[in-house]
Amino acid sequence: MTAPHRSSRPRARHRRRDGRPRWGLRITAGVSLLLLAAGGVGHAMVTGVEDGIARVDAFKGLGNRPDNSGGDGMNFLVVGTDGRDKLSPEEKRRYHLGGEPCHCTDTIMMVHLSADRNRASVVSLPRDSYAQTPPHTDGTTGKHHHGHPVKLNAAYAEGGPGLTIRTVERMTGVHIDHYLEVDFTSFMKTVDAVGGVHVCTNRPLKDSYSGLDLPAGRSRLNGGQALQYVRARHLDSASDLGRMQRQQRFLAALMHKITSSGALLHPVQFKEITDALLESVRADEGFGADEMVDLGQALRGFNPSSSEFASVPLGDIDFQVPNVGSTVMWNEEKAKQLFQALREDRPLAVRRSGRQRATVVDVPPATVRVQVDNGAGRTGLGRAVDKSLRATGFDTTGTPGNAATRVRRTVITYDPRWDRSVRSLAAALPGAALRQVPGQGAVLRVTVGKDFKAVHRVRSDDPTQPTGAGDFGTLTGDEAACPGPPGTRS
Repeated sequence: MTAPHRSSRPRARHRRRDGRPRWGLRITAGVSLLLLAAGGVGHAMVTGVEDGIARVDAFKGLGNRPDNSGGDGMNFLVVGTDGRDKLSPEEKRRYHLGGEPCHCTDTIMMVHLSADRNRASVVSLPRDSYAQTPPHTDGTTGKHHHGHPVKLNAAYAEGGPGLTIRTVERMTGVHIDHYLEVDFTSFMKTVDAVGGVHVCTNRPLKDSYSGLDLPAGRSRLNGGQALQYVRARHLDSASDLGRMQRQQRFLAALMHKITSSGALLHPVQFKEITDALLESVRADEGFGADEMVDLGQALRGFNPSSSEFASVPLGDIDFQVPNVGSTVMWNEEKAKQLFQALREDRPLAVRRSGRQRATVVDVPPATVRVQVDNGAGRTGLGRAVDKSLRATGFDTTGTPGNAATRVRRTVITYDPRWDRSVRSLAAALPGAALRQVPGQGAVLRVTVGKDFKAVHRVRSDDPTQPTGAGDFGTLTGDEAACPGPPGTRS
């Protein structure tokens, strides 16, 4: 995939001598460094933080890169690595971290900060994505390798940050400006430093491999539980894709906690957070205090809705490759559209005034077949409801009918064997009456009554399922994080 010519837009204000803009980021544990700056802390304190950041020469010798002459926004590659070797035997036992570290990238995210500094777009790249490495020389052995197929996370093990950046740029056509590497086993100390983070789930989450055991509803996670939450991949058939989704939700919750708690204005807690962060982050050499402070000031007005989260659109989630195994193949056309939006500094989410928060449902709407009948007597109502249900993801028949009699209240009839599916449909039609009809079969029937007002947006909790959003299934930060005030469950 190659990058098209960048549109003509204002360039970033600070640029390096090699032409790369000098800006930072506000995402994951590494992003929290910028949240410190955004909280209003001074240059001297941030300089102290910067002095402790481990550095990596991630861009050394990189050539044949995507064009970045337009200067539209700033792109970061954020990777999470397995560093369980830093934990004590007791921590390894408690959080199910036996075995040796893989020395690979457990998590890969691309983060785009808009040129006007009003939006951060986070795109998760599946670690098992089918990838072709460019020709490269092994930094340890000096052996030259031709380009070859790999899973994306293997690029790090084979060639470190440099090969990871080159491979991602080749796949996306997006020029990477900065690199952040987060140790996802020590990041839990950051979570403890902010007093824990709240997450929500619409069903219990239990994974014997990671040790995760959460009830349905709202839970406050300490650092160890947070590690289990972002690592778990044996909860359902979504596997690593479900884990990416949970990582995005946790990231949104962590961003909200750090920016809203006031901790960054308290010197003692500020030091606790920064000390924890410094154990979690390696950054490229161009990511310094000036960039952190300048960007932090620009981001002081950020709120959860200023961020948006998406995953690369997928084609085949079990694409077999000789000598590599099962990989995840992207939907080439849709992925191209997504990365073009990043290159052109456009939002990924469809921005509508009064955008309604989607209700998370257990059964994916795309798997629920629905027939709509007009029972209100209003011309065109059946067609409008069919269209609205399809827009939020339901598999409607597209041929709405007219009910034999008019009804005051909207009714959903269903076969009792599809009692889970009807709950997803009922969430989109609040107030509708539910009636069991044994033998009706797999098609759920909606008779629209005079009380009908609107279809409520719903979304699946399964990232392998398509959405009806028309915007890459993107969630804004306020949709991804827990609604309402913090609870008391620990």
